[in-house]
Amino acid sequence: MIAGFPVRRVRGSGAELHVAMGGGGPPLLLLHGYPQTHMMWHRVAPVLARHFTVICPDLRGYGASECPPSDDDHRAYSKRAMAADLVAVMQELGFSRFAAAGHDRGGRVLHRLCLDHPDLVSSAAVLDIVPTRTVFEATDQALATGYYHWFFLIQSPPLPERMISADPEFWVTSKLSRWSGSGLAAFAPEAVDAYVAAFREAAVVHGSCEDYRAAATIDLDDDRADDSQRIRCPLLVLWGERGLMHRHFDVPATWQEKAAGPVSSELLPCGHFLPEEQPELTAAALLSFFLRHRTG
Repeated sequence: MIAGFPVRRVRGSGAELHVAMGGGGPPLLLLHGYPQTHMMWHRVAPVLARHFTVICPDLRGYGASECPPSDDDHRAYSKRAMAADLVAVMQELGFSRFAAAGHDRGGRVLHRLCLDHPDLVSSAAVLDIVPTRTVFEATDQALATGYYHWFFLIQSPPLPERMISADPEFWVTSKLSRWSGSGLAAFAPEAVDAYVAAFREAAVVHGSCEDYRAAATIDLDDDRADDSQRIRCPLLVLWGERGLMHRHFDVPATWQEKAAGPVSSELLPCGHFLPEEQPELTAAALLSFFLRHRTG
């Protein structure tokens, strides 16, 4: 569904992932956010593919990827499990070391990937997030109001699953329009259709809820255990000036605390969905950064 990016199924460490890949050159992994799929990169990936082999998977529990059974401690949907999937996928595709960018949930998976597999990630970019633990520890009434979905999605099943599945199109489009700096008009209709189609699947609704439940439980345990670890590779932080992150946090400063070296950063004139609201600026920022730190 991204022009020039054929799709395939690739086995991860515990789930089979739906992967789109195109271009040529050093590998660059792009990770999507919520409530999206790999299609969120459709305006950016072809630009990056002029210089890189670009790999765009659906995370486990999302899109057309496998949704493994959940467990009581939510470990099956932890960022550690998702990161392990990606390592296995990249190795299966023949890439032992790679650059990566992650938006939203994908950025949280990338953070864990950088901590668990520091020798595999050559450079990293996180888009419009701050670390999960930082968000929970800073939560007050204003933040909880803006990030209401964090606290809705972590409720015990089947409450959020039943409510989302009652009208998945409304849920997805309301999330996109609420967090975008310019409403639903920022998104290509075919991309919105792909996101809605994914959320018509009960397994995807459950898997994505499990992602958030893991973030509020097992992921926090993992983050506390690794509190002294830092991201060792070059790091780029992009975020939107009309997004909630910008209103509540000093975004680059939060990442500087998690990085061993200097952090590059750039504020873009948009809301939360940088690759779809400002694809040219997002692609330019990513391309400049990854070319500067290109290996192989």
